Amino acid sequence: MKISFIKTKQDEGVYLIPRAMGMDIYEINQPEEIDQKIDELKQNEYKTIVISNELASFSEKIVPNYQNDPNLKIIILPSK
Repeated sequence: MKISFIKTKQDEGVYLIPRAMGMDIYEINQPEEIDQKIDELKQNEYKTIVISNELASFSEKIVPNYQNDPNLKIIILPSK
């Protein structure tokens, strides 16, 4: 199972433990790019994607497209 984390440049230092465990962490420049990055990771067969609550608020596809997708789980972590 492929797991990834998505962060923005402002989230520096937030995902140190997952990075130390060897998990993939992807950085986006603008929060508005979240849906594009999720689609890209889904095409690369990632099954679990972890994002912050703040990033989730910028997504227009989480509820209508990803919520009922049996091949993709999006975990939303509380923001700071």
